[in-house]
Amino acid sequence: MKDTFLLDIDDTLLDFQRLEREQLKSVLTSFGERADDAVAARFHAINDALWKALERGEVTRERLVVLRFERLKEEFSLRTRADALAVCFLDAMRRHVYPFQGALDFLRALARRGRLYAVTNGARRVQRAHMQAAGMLPLFSDVFVSEEVGFSKPSWEYVRHVEAHIPALKKEHTMYVGDSLTSDMVCAKRLGVDFVLYCPAGVPQGYDGYAAADYDQVLSLAERL
Repeated sequence: MKDTFLLDIDDTLLDFQRLEREQLKSVLTSFGERADDAVAARFHAINDALWKALERGEVTRERLVVLRFERLKEEFSLRTRADALAVCFLDAMRRHVYPFQGALDFLRALARRGRLYAVTNGARRVQRAHMQAAGMLPLFSDVFVSEEVGFSKPSWEYVRHVEAHIPALKKEHTMYVGDSLTSDMVCAKRLGVDFVLYCPAGVPQGYDGYAAADYDQVLSLAERL
């Protein structure tokens, strides 16, 4: 049975895609820019590609937050400066949060079984504000935000930091839960702990590891593994 849980935050506990879509549209509208579904979809694709580039060490976080708007500005001929959009977007993201239904109860159930640790590539101000507003922060023994750590998931430097800051870590009793195969799964493998892919939309083609379509399935795996 597992008693130590490493948990991704965005799109595992919090609905990041909804947050991104709604706050992008709100910010663009406030500047009098085009703010329809096509723009939001393209921003999501640009943002996702850049976060994967960050995971590979190809771009810095500081560059990413502005570069995504530079690319959007170029594609849609936006008038507003990219850096102004970036600042307003981050502020809007910090002030709103959308927990998935059942996420808080799920964390409470896990907390009754052992220790919880957050492992996230999100921005420090945004992630801590979100976790606090959602009532989740007090349930975690520690929060490893890549911006604070100084390295991003799934780098070896990030992995070593996490491993060094979890007291008496027993890998055979540890479970990592996340939604990303390029970030979370790799991070779990480097840590040497069991990984559960959180995938309510279905298991990706070719994936043959542990998977959960809902929080109840995660809890069941915590008992069995």
